[in-house]
Amino acid sequence: MSADVPRLQRAIRDLHGLEATRLRSEYVREMFRGEVAWEGDAEVFAISHPKASFAYAWAHETDDGKRRFVAVLGVPPVNSAQDAVRAAIVAETHRPTGGKA
Repeated sequence: MSADVPRLQRAIRDLHGLEATRLRSEYVREMFRGEVAWEGDAEVFAISHPKASFAYAWAHETDDGKRRFVAVLGVPPVNSAQDAVRAAIVAETHRPTGGKA
């Protein structure tokens, strides 16, 4: 279990207003433009939401050495941790700063 679980639960609460119960970790290796965009464990959480039963959350180091906590609701087409990481990467590339997720 990730030591970040309490911080990831806080990210889900802060970003989505939901309490979350950790269920498991899922290993994800996501490629983007021919490179590994993100690799590691994403945590899967049970949530109570009208459109989603799960939230997916993980942390990664940013270019400036800080930790960024990401939380994505399992609303279709996001049906797995892999989908959540992919969605976050795509969303990040569409931000004005255009960095990696």
